[in-house]
Amino acid sequence: MYSENMLTRLLTIGHMALIILHLQLSACHPLTSGPRYEARGVTTSHRYPTRELAGITVIDTPLVRSAQAFALAHSSSTTYNHVMRSWLFGALMVKNNATLQRTIDLEIQAVSALLHDLGWDQTPSSPIISPDRRFEVDGAIAARAFLHDHPHGRKWNERRVQLVWDAIALHTERALNYFKEPAVRLVSQGISLDFETAEIAKATFGIPISEYQAVVAEFPKEGFKQALNETFVWLCREKPGSTYSETKTDTWMQPWGDRYVDGYNSSANLRIDIIDRNLP
Repeated sequence: MYSENMLTRLLTIGHMALIILHLQLSACHPLTSGPRYEARGVTTSHRYPTRELAGITVIDTPLVRSAQAFALAHSSSTTYNHVMRSWLFGALMVKNNATLQRTIDLEIQAVSALLHDLGWDQTPSSPIISPDRRFEVDGAIAARAFLHDHPHGRKWNERRVQLVWDAIALHTERALNYFKEPAVRLVSQGISLDFETAEIAKATFGIPISEYQAVVAEFPKEGFKQALNETFVWLCREKPGSTYSETKTDTWMQPWGDRYVDGYNSSANLRIDIIDRNLP
């Protein structure tokens, strides 16, 4: 028979052994998937390799490197600079916000921001571009295929893949994505900062003006406005049905078609016209 003291010692030793075993297993199998990853982004992000871009320490996994290369292969130079700025502005938001540091999965944020405008690929016969879907959806579908095809992306669970899909498909819909998961909202906010000034970034998200300006110096905005106009006109010309406002696609791009595309006609395609036509 064991004495009470001996039993207590044995229980303590057993508990310590379990803790040691758990730590050993964690070291052998770092968190790469599962719902807790999204909730513990920064806790796990310290295990990621990092590098510096525009003076910012950012995640540097093989998947993020591949996403960056994939974006470059399917983007114009102005679009590539835009997605890089969008990623880095999101990273600066995390850096300057303790709550985001505890909640954001940095790999989801990086991949989503880097791939969010794949739907702008104007390469002839691009496999990414559909004849009828909104560009945001084309980009989300292409990003999901990228993850499923990548050896590291295949290790992700579908929850993480879905967050990337949502972040890209909804990135222009602020009235929706701002009420989604933190990673989805952050991706959209980082993108939106590329259309704002350094002063607004500081006032809204606490990003130092010098840090915002360093990103723009590394990935300049020159020519971005013209490139945006040309891209939206291209979309209105190539697949007008995905650009009409207040239709089943409910997009915001119609004014570019109205103003710049000959023969573009949203008449009878507005939601109010469909209701008037089809309902008694």
